[in-house]
Amino acid sequence: MSSFLPDETETELVPQSSDKMLYCEAEPPPTVEKVKPARENSETDLEIEDNEKFFTTGQKELYLEACKLVGVVPVSYFIRNMEESYVNLNHHGLGPRGTKAIAIALVSNTAVTKLELEDNCIMKEGVLSLVEMLQENYYLQEMNISNNHLGLEGARIISDFFERNSSSIWNLELSGNDFKEESAAPLCQALSTNYRIKKLDLSHNQFSDIGGEQLGQMLAINVGLTSLDLSWNNFHTRGAVALCNGLRLYLNPISMDGAILLILAIKRNPKSRMEELDISNVLVSEQFMKTLDGVYAIHPQLDVVFKAVQGLSAKKTIFLLTNPMKLIQNYADQHKITVMDFFKSLNPTGTMKMSVDEFQKVMIEQTKVPLNQYQVREVIKKLDEKTGMVNFRSAQAPRRSPFSARGPGWAGLG
Repeated sequence: MSSFLPDETETELVPQSSDKMLYCEAEPPPTVEKVKPARENSETDLEIEDNEKFFTTGQKELYLEACKLVGVVPVSYFIRNMEESYVNLNHHGLGPRGTKAIAIALVSNTAVTKLELEDNCIMKEGVLSLVEMLQENYYLQEMNISNNHLGLEGARIISDFFERNSSSIWNLELSGNDFKEESAAPLCQALSTNYRIKKLDLSHNQFSDIGGEQLGQMLAINVGLTSLDLSWNNFHTRGAVALCNGLRLYLNPISMDGAILLILAIKRNPKSRMEELDISNVLVSEQFMKTLDGVYAIHPQLDVVFKAVQGLSAKKTIFLLTNPMKLIQNYADQHKITVMDFFKSLNPTGTMKMSVDEFQKVMIEQTKVPLNQYQVREVIKKLDEKTGMVNFRSAQAPRRSPFSARGPGWAGLG
């Protein structure tokens, strides 16, 4: 007891001394710091928040250390925005080393989903850093590395990664990267097995006909791509045909709305020379037919094949599908003239040939054998020489040879 009382007395006297008061008020912070480590193992909301702050700070610290490691100046914009989903570092002059520092910081980053790195001269070394990062980062979904002078080696690095590795990237922009013919092969090899990429931009490169053929073969296999930009390359007829072969529409899940968008795209292109659009698995509407009338007026060479017209009455269907050449032949028989005479009578010049545009116009306007737009198209297909002209002689019915009816041994002499 005697030993306890003095302590209690001292405790009561402590507030009376200003020095003691200063000491007691200043002392608690070290005491708290000593106690805090013992609480770090406790799972509380506060500790989780502290850990998140430490993690965020660690991301920035990691980037700053990476910049020191590779010997580049940190990009302040990246530091400020590395916790955002969209980071635009276009035209920052990163170079290969600056790109490597960014890649190191993104290895464990879970925030950024879209990264823009256009025009940073990242070269093949920078691309190598990025694909190494993508092996660990599954949060990044869209990446733009256009105009970075990647060349053949860059194309090979990218292709090798996307062929062998899974990735969350579905939108990849590779425009203006000096990809020539030899770059097409590795890219197509990767895309023949990678169906995760939905949008790919290969515009403003130097692919020509060989590249077009390889890309066309890839398109015939790939079932993932929904958007491929190949504008401003060097495709000629051979390459363009190969690409179109790869893009055949048969059995594609094109809806009625998609069919309208297709013909409107042709309508808006006055230079289009498309001759046939096969959407024979699509049930179209009467609105589609009206739109198609306007397309035919601009592109008379076009032939659109579709399944049927939704909601069309039986009477209209018969009118739409009746063989127009049979109707013309019936008219000619009734008036004791030939089919050629019928067509020739429609030509102001009286000759056997006529331009497709003019012929289409007079066939719609004539009243001798009323035909709709689609029946006129069938007539044009019959007479078209594929030179922009129709030839009425093509309508002449073939005559049976007298020799064919008598057998091969009959010479018809005497």
